[in-house]
Amino acid sequence: MTTADQPSGPTLVVGLANPGPDYEGTRHNIGWDVLQELASRALPMPASFSTHKKTNCEIAQTRLADTPVVLARPRSYMNLSGGPVAAVAKYFSVAPTDVIVIHDEIDIDFGQVRLKRGGGEGGHNGLRSVSSSLGTRDYIRVRAGVGRPPGRMAVADFVLKRFSKLEEPDVPFLIQDAADAVELLLKHGLDTAQNQVHSA
Repeated sequence: MTTADQPSGPTLVVGLANPGPDYEGTRHNIGWDVLQELASRALPMPASFSTHKKTNCEIAQTRLADTPVVLARPRSYMNLSGGPVAAVAKYFSVAPTDVIVIHDEIDIDFGQVRLKRGGGEGGHNGLRSVSSSLGTRDYIRVRAGVGRPPGRMAVADFVLKRFSKLEEPDVPFLIQDAADAVELLLKHGLDTAQNQVHSA
């Protein structure tokens, strides 16, 4: 990231998700969808993921926004994401402050993207696991809004469902906007990226 304290190593960009075909396309897996979009934008050619057994992640080492990055998806279930995230950060010598975590966010309207560093986890078990394993909450979150559960539907049931037929046409735009936000973070840092993303 372009900040006053330029990182000496790569920036780690993590997409939170549950593994396996049963979870593909669900709200909870939007982080992985954004990571796939970022991989397709990598230069000089699209990046491909491979299993990194030492960290229990699928990773791709590449460049985005002229910045070296490691794209990573934990191969564990969402609520155990922290162990693999901490392992890949340690393996590539990435400080927690240079970790970007992309995740679904029910407290943001569907289709909106918000950025922040630190703060609480808002009941998100994946974030709670990451904070615990990194030993800090001081990492950047790219929060992809998936909206609130309708009626009395349980949050867990809601995020494990696929997007509604009404929402489906706009999901690609949410993915693109979140990927754009990551590239802004890499190129300009958090403050500038927030100003651009939050004013959109």
